[in-house]
Amino acid sequence: MSEFKSEFLRTLQTRGYIKQTTHEAELDTYCADNTAVAYTGYDATADSLHVGHLVSIMMLRRLQQAGGKPIVLIGGGTTKIGDPTDKEKSRPILTEDQINENAAGIRKAFEAYLTFGDGPTDAVMLNNADWLDGLGYIEFLRDVGKLFTINTMVKQDTVARRLKNEQPYTFLEFNYTLLQAYDFLELSRRAGCMMQLGGSDQWGNIVAGADLIHKMDGNQAFGITCPLITTASGAKMGKTVGGAVWLNADKKSPYEFWQFWRNTEDADVGRFLRLFTDIPLDEIERLENLEGAEINNAKIALADAATAMLHGDAAANEARESAAKVFQEGASGDALPTTDVAKADIEAGMLVAAGFTAAGLTKSNGEARRHFKAGAAKLNGEAVADDNSVLTLADFDDEGLLTLSVGKKRHARLKLA
Repeated sequence: MSEFKSEFLRTLQTRGYIKQTTHEAELDTYCADNTAVAYTGYDATADSLHVGHLVSIMMLRRLQQAGGKPIVLIGGGTTKIGDPTDKEKSRPILTEDQINENAAGIRKAFEAYLTFGDGPTDAVMLNNADWLDGLGYIEFLRDVGKLFTINTMVKQDTVARRLKNEQPYTFLEFNYTLLQAYDFLELSRRAGCMMQLGGSDQWGNIVAGADLIHKMDGNQAFGITCPLITTASGAKMGKTVGGAVWLNADKKSPYEFWQFWRNTEDADVGRFLRLFTDIPLDEIERLENLEGAEINNAKIALADAATAMLHGDAAANEARESAAKVFQEGASGDALPTTDVAKADIEAGMLVAAGFTAAGLTKSNGEARRHFKAGAAKLNGEAVADDNSVLTLADFDDEGLLTLSVGKKRHARLKLA
């Protein structure tokens, strides 16, 4: 293990962020005076980022904590192509309005992790549409395209896999590496940014950008990738039975976010505490060495810290208290995700299965009925036995609320509106 001089790289190393680096010694020198500038890019393919993006966001946070300057690059331009990396098929093409709406949604989460402003260490948010939309195609091919060889590009994992499996790989997608490399070049020129951070699936694109900067401007640029996070059981980080764990509260409530971390597998607790919280390393070591039922205290510490960082202390406290009520009382608590339903729909005979789907506990009425048959679904703490049962006004309490549950850990409420 290398002994880094720079605070930033030491932090990344001790907390488990580093998968690959370019020019390790020179990179350490660049970071050593704590004035490094680095960016990570996020294409606007959805209106929120999710937990799978959180490692790279935390890397930017570590950079700012060490005195460096983070740049968040929104891919308003590259989203028009779609990053083909690790994708088995082409992504749907989004309209410009959809991209702009998604970009606005993505911005929300970053203010919880980074301090934005005009100071030397303040984060800035840029959009690559500002320079990509104005590129002249012929000029771009002449100046940039000539520096990339097909020989190298077809060796990239995504391209090689698609070609081997005889799956379409469009000329549009083939340009993505060039455009991401050009982003790095533009940021080096506009903002003095000489370092790119990203997941290990972006290694080829990051190296291409560093090479382009060297070839066109004669400067040395650097890249760091983090490992793609999977759980101890092999599941992809941030994927649950209920879908992606979004960062925006309107897509995943603070309670659901807290519960996601609370349900961490025992073997992952220490690693996730290092990656996703600011808890000091000596305290993490104490927490991860707890045994038996006490490991749950470490999971609660993880859930509290991760939720407070994104949603604030009050939301984290409310989520923890609601979770305790759910455990003690079966299913209650003000922080539970709550969905409004029209009184008229209940009076018309809304299926209980439809209630589970409306609450987001199931993706379809058929899935709800499968939970009924397995005995895993409950209405106000009582198992749902009849596939075709309907909700009635009597199911709601004096405050117009009822509680639905799938298993022991997933709960939601319906509220009369």
